[in-house]
Amino acid sequence: MDEDTHQDGLNLGLLCYIAHRAMETRVLEAIAAAGFADLTIAQGRLAARIGPDGTRLTELAEQAQVTKQTAGFLVDQLERAGYVRRVPDPTDARARLVQFAPRGEAVIAVARQAEADVEAEWTRHLGLRAATQLRRALTRLREITDPYQ
Repeated sequence: MDEDTHQDGLNLGLLCYIAHRAMETRVLEAIAAAGFADLTIAQGRLAARIGPDGTRLTELAEQAQVTKQTAGFLVDQLERAGYVRRVPDPTDARARLVQFAPRGEAVIAVARQAEADVEAEWTRHLGLRAATQLRRALTRLREITDPYQ
């Protein structure tokens, strides 16, 4: 075991979570500052799983690891606030897709800019080489950790 391994006692999962939490906090702060203060962290986490063409509620629940009822409750809130809409699924007339409404698209633009700002800050801190290596390693780790990729 080299000298850097676990010197701080934190495992890789916790280290990834700490960075994720910092990114999530900064994004939510930027969204609130842009006038979307009614979006909660739970709503944001679910909305982050909505695909570009929309996603079925059951898929959102599965990916967010919440019950279908919880996902439905969050989507209802997002719909009432104008962030999403439910539309017929073109592949199954009985099913509906959750898609972003124009207000949701506006939030996405703010979130993407905040993410880019944080990544730029982290890259300055780590250096381009280390940041690139981190991205490659975490992308490769998805092969065994992300069933939804």
